[in-house]
Amino acid sequence: MGVFAGIFVSLILLETLAPRREAALSRAQRWPGAGAIFIAGAVLGRLVLPAGLAGIALLADEAGFGVFNWIDAPVWFVGLGAFLIMDLAVWAQHVAMHHVPFLWRMHRVHHSDPHIDVMTALRFHPAEIIVSLLWKGSIVFLFGIPAWAAFAFEVALNAFAQFNHANWNIGSRIDSVLRLLVVTPDMHRVHHSIHRAEANRNFGFCLSIWDRIFRVYQSQPAEGHEQMKIGQNSWREAGDQSPLPLLVQPLKSPPT
Repeated sequence: MGVFAGIFVSLILLETLAPRREAALSRAQRWPGAGAIFIAGAVLGRLVLPAGLAGIALLADEAGFGVFNWIDAPVWFVGLGAFLIMDLAVWAQHVAMHHVPFLWRMHRVHHSDPHIDVMTALRFHPAEIIVSLLWKGSIVFLFGIPAWAAFAFEVALNAFAQFNHANWNIGSRIDSVLRLLVVTPDMHRVHHSIHRAEANRNFGFCLSIWDRIFRVYQSQPAEGHEQMKIGQNSWREAGDQSPLPLLVQPLKSPPT
């Protein structure tokens, strides 16, 4: 929580001092709804898996189950391997969220934000939070990922999600260097384009390598970062950003 709060506050400050784009709606119109469903998802996740991924890891360790419990490997190898496996698993889940219709309805809540900033990183429907938690838990158990590695990955994932959603102008030169390894705000912003073809690119949260390997990487939006339109064609008004509309949105189809 300390890492989360520190990064969150720092990015709010950086977004204020050096914004990348003008917001379609104000923070007061967008943030309360996103914050509410984030809290709902966090509470629900605690009810489903009280001990979190670390608890799953300890269970696998106690049972002697999972790849890393079957091999004798140095700590650095386990840590690096666990991070790569978990990051690829999250990438694959993200791809599935876009291509499986009922999963897309959940994930669409994240993409229906008409602006992208650090709060967008928290704007996930509680149902998607549970799906994600169960998926990551299964990967932790299957590979026998140690509790410390699972915990470290969750901290990194949370930090990078906030970073690459931030409406922060870090500069094109710094961006071009950073994105060789990690997902940057400009790289991820392409993924939030209103155009589905662009939204089905740049699925990564931490490492940028997976999008390149699987050939779904797009360096820049066709319309440019300043002119591109963020979000969905529907649910763009201030009233659509309130907690209840966000919670029931997966049950609705976009108006034709």
